[in-house]
Amino acid sequence: MSTIYISNFQHYTKVIEAVHSVKRSLWIGTADIKDLYVKQGSNAVPFLKTLAHLIDRKIEVRLMHAKEPGPNFRKDFDKYPSLIKNLERVLCPRVHFKVIIYDLHTAYIGSANLTGAGMGMKSEHSRNFEAGILTNEPILVDQAIEQFDEIWMGKHCLKCNRKAYCGDKII
Repeated sequence: MSTIYISNFQHYTKVIEAVHSVKRSLWIGTADIKDLYVKQGSNAVPFLKTLAHLIDRKIEVRLMHAKEPGPNFRKDFDKYPSLIKNLERVLCPRVHFKVIIYDLHTAYIGSANLTGAGMGMKSEHSRNFEAGILTNEPILVDQAIEQFDEIWMGKHCLKCNRKAYCGDKII
């Protein structure tokens, strides 16, 4: 693969569909997260169902996002007990990057949030104009992993000026 430029509808066809090939881990960082729906056969299902299926297969799934999702997301979330028990999740109000790291080997780095308009099944006339890269270039993947992991582990928490808005205090 090396590196490919992703735009508009390709976010769905390349980035979201790649989730199904994960073998060990999936790390997702996004500013906004909503009740994103994806194709499963001929049906549309919540992306949360896909994440629950990965967790059921013993795949590590980490989700970092900046704000509380809406009621539709929470309603879907509650349908999948494995998410409640085993989804590793951090809410950090300063997260604005959009990154998905597949098996610590491949990364999407771009502008699309985990929403229907960003990465979902919306028609081409209802989608955001997005851009990003999907890459397995080690230097890019390693930098994405390092940024995600630093925030996940709370490296910046002690000096953060947004602690009053932090629902999930890491440290």
